[in-house]
Amino acid sequence: MFATGIENSYPTINVDGKKVRVDEMEKTGHYKRWKEDFSLVKEMGIEFLRYGPPYHTCHVGPGQYDWSFSDETFHELKRLEITPLVDLCHFGVPDWVGDFQNSDWPKYFAEYAKAFAARYPHIQFFTPVNEIFIAATFSAQYGWWNESLTSDRTFVTALKNLCKANVLAMQAILEVTPDATFIQSESSEYFHAEDPSCREHADFLNEKRFLSLDLSYGHPVNVPMYKYLLENGMTDEEYQWFEKSYIKARCIMGNDYYVTNEHTVHADGSTSASGEIFGYYIITHQYFNRYNLPVMHTETNISEPYSVNWLKKEWANLYRFKQDGFPIVGFTWYSLIDQMDWDTALRSNAGNVNPLGLYDIDRKIRPVGEAYKKLISMWKDVLDEESYGLHFSYR
Repeated sequence: MFATGIENSYPTINVDGKKVRVDEMEKTGHYKRWKEDFSLVKEMGIEFLRYGPPYHTCHVGPGQYDWSFSDETFHELKRLEITPLVDLCHFGVPDWVGDFQNSDWPKYFAEYAKAFAARYPHIQFFTPVNEIFIAATFSAQYGWWNESLTSDRTFVTALKNLCKANVLAMQAILEVTPDATFIQSESSEYFHAEDPSCREHADFLNEKRFLSLDLSYGHPVNVPMYKYLLENGMTDEEYQWFEKSYIKARCIMGNDYYVTNEHTVHADGSTSASGEIFGYYIITHQYFNRYNLPVMHTETNISEPYSVNWLKKEWANLYRFKQDGFPIVGFTWYSLIDQMDWDTALRSNAGNVNPLGLYDIDRKIRPVGEAYKKLISMWKDVLDEESYGLHFSYR
């Protein structure tokens, strides 16, 4: 599946003591130019689009939904024969929910997911909750988004609520769409010890990075992680719920990889960006060995002038992974259009354009767009011939 995406993050941030919504679809002009954006997807020869409704405006209250924008956009995607990989929650919640500390939210989100699936029964692919580990870390441990909290306890609370929402949403969708497939788009992280004194902390962080998928897939955690969860507010009953409630058979493990995904752990316990050391292949192999699920490369990008070379490098990693016999089913350059303010991880609302898209903010194709279009045209038929037996039906 060659894919791209419409960046649809919508966390809240604190600006001068006031909560401000950072809506990427608004800032990049998608609400006004969505028809043009979809036509660019077709122009690229891309058949799969990571795309989600604006959850914070669609879910207007418990059991209450506004489908007006979604009806228009998903009808047009169907008309254009673009298959959406539907992103139902992307880093934020509606104002009435509050934030990821709200333990009532998972059940409301599952109701929303079920209502969405019932309204659009032709849709097969879902990412119920995008990048759970990042959402919990940035919101409840770094203090950057949403609840803006900074403790292990608030991180664990956000994590368990996000994972529970993810699992309940999958269960709810399957009630109305029994052949649904779930793509858990998650950030692929790794922590390198700077010196021998850092090894223990690096080992801890390299287990912690798996927590969102461990809970979502019912994978047993090790003793230090179990103690960490319980010491920070998760009960044994809650942990056991994940072991009994997971859905794995219809899942594809989505791995996101950026040059910022690897970190150096320092002696004082802090971390900093290390740049690419292992790369996509090695880190994805670690995740695959843990969960043994089909894989999709669900996000990558880098700013110009490095983007074309980065595309070639990521594609080479993916193709080697496939050649070595692993079930990898897709690749995604994220996103279609340039993004806004990701240079500060959305912590500011400055309106800075980040040149990360296949097309710029004025919808003019970038060099990486030309390169991706060529890559798709060259490789699509070749990869179809090299299928490893993973088949999906599109209705």
